[in-house]
Amino acid sequence: EPPDTPHDFSCQTQDMRIVTCTWTQGGDTYLHGHRSPKYTLFEEFSQKVVPCTGSCSEKCSCSLDIGQQRICNITLTVENALGKKTAVDVFDVTHRIYPAAPFQLWEECTDTEITLYWKHQNKERKLFCQTEVLQPDGKVQLHNSSDTDLHYASITLGGLEPYTEYTARVHCGAAKHFWRWSEWSEARTVRTKEAAPSGKLDIWREITPVLGGRNVTLFWKQSPSFQANGRSISYEVIWEKVEDGSRPESISFSSVCNSTKISIDNHPYRIIIMAKNNVNYSLPSVLIIPRATGNSRSIFSTKELKEEQVNGTDDGIFISWEPRYIYDSYIIDWCNFPMLQPCDLQWKRFGPNTSSALINSDAFVPGVKYNFHIYGSVANRASLLEKKTGYLRELPPLLDPVVEKVELTSNAVTLSWDSYPTNESQSGFVRGYHVYVSPTQGNCSLKGSKKHVIPGDSVLCKYTIENPEEKRYTVKHLLSNTKYKLVVKAYTGGGETPIGNFIYIDTPYNSNMLYLLVLLVIVPLLVAAICHWKMKWVKECCCPVIPNPNKSTVLSFKEFKVRLQK
Repeated sequence: EPPDTPHDFSCQTQDMRIVTCTWTQGGDTYLHGHRSPKYTLFEEFSQKVVPCTGSCSEKCSCSLDIGQQRICNITLTVENALGKKTAVDVFDVTHRIYPAAPFQLWEECTDTEITLYWKHQNKERKLFCQTEVLQPDGKVQLHNSSDTDLHYASITLGGLEPYTEYTARVHCGAAKHFWRWSEWSEARTVRTKEAAPSGKLDIWREITPVLGGRNVTLFWKQSPSFQANGRSISYEVIWEKVEDGSRPESISFSSVCNSTKISIDNHPYRIIIMAKNNVNYSLPSVLIIPRATGNSRSIFSTKELKEEQVNGTDDGIFISWEPRYIYDSYIIDWCNFPMLQPCDLQWKRFGPNTSSALINSDAFVPGVKYNFHIYGSVANRASLLEKKTGYLRELPPLLDPVVEKVELTSNAVTLSWDSYPTNESQSGFVRGYHVYVSPTQGNCSLKGSKKHVIPGDSVLCKYTIENPEEKRYTVKHLLSNTKYKLVVKAYTGGGETPIGNFIYIDTPYNSNMLYLLVLLVIVPLLVAAICHWKMKWVKECCCPVIPNPNKSTVLSFKEFKVRLQK
């Protein structure tokens, strides 16, 4: 096939003497070897012809020396045995400058600035350059500059973070009649110099009264605004009495430490914690520990604080509090692992206009009770305001009540489980109890109960006790001389465990029925018997029996005759 017309044919120069033309070849001609297409450059004004040697797959190029010529009319010819095609590019050489990539980069830097220098080959032409800076967060910034020196160019990058790595590279184009950017220079990574730590540490404390004073556990962490600004960092803790101006005490810690315990007496103390690197200290963070009093909860209130229950969500535990205008900030603290010692105390600070927060932690798990303390802070003095307690999600109780005492009558049973715990050992707030009752044979339909069906379609009588501190219950309306099964289950916001582990009882005979039987049957029989005997005795006394003369032997003539015959 004859060749296609070359696509995207254009020419450019780096030094205004050698012009390089590029193009994209057309479709396959299916001619190979000495019959494959031949490419030729022809400059019309200088009548120069340059055969283009070498093979090209997709992007092709060929160069031509134009000397001092400024206007060029270059024709590209592609030809094979079946035909030929041409493409033409007419241009001003000064409008087609494609600079060489900048080289030999070097830098000078301070803690917040980097001045980047580089050399370029196009010394006779003024260039416009662009510097790409890769930030530590992965974002890219572009900075433009113009060359003013014939030997090297430079740009100053300001507003940088101390002791931070930045990666920069440069490319340039003609400042006048811009054609296209050069290739990028080699990338250069530069670290700014160290500076004093910026921002303050976020600090907190836990106070434990002891004989003659207090143990204070101090905690610190780097706040979001804190920057170490150096190669290595350490911490310094200083504490001193507020009132008498005594000599302060201090201790230093390495970068891996974030807490310490100090012992102080009952006087008020000022505690200062600072970060330090090779340059200087950070701004001080200050806590005031007030004088020890009988009530360490609040310097403004002597009321006993009641612990309020709060609810968890899938995202955390929601805490709210009553705002007070006198405080400049609020602090919430809690333990990530309340059953361990140390418990991994955590805290968060909030502004004066905040009155609620969603507290979350990767350590939070369902079935564990977390206690939260809310403090108000003014002039670096913190006071306990409110106490909250809650679960990320409540689970059924870990333990069921153990019935310790059973009191039976013929138609009632009283159950007691006084030692059952309802505190932190549970996996949810114990809301109350369910008492389940049923005869061992058949279903239950006791008065005052609710029907409850368990697996297997058995029916139990269910009684609900809504007060978790009420640990005694009487089931009434039972039948005498009957076997029953019973169980007591505690329930939380997470429900209750499966029903099982019944206890079995036998109600005694009803003694009242025996008394009634005696009164209605035996007593009347006795009275009847006594009455019968008495009536016979009265009859014999008052109405004796009169003999019958016909039955008397004295008056019997037959007997008299017998005697006479003898």
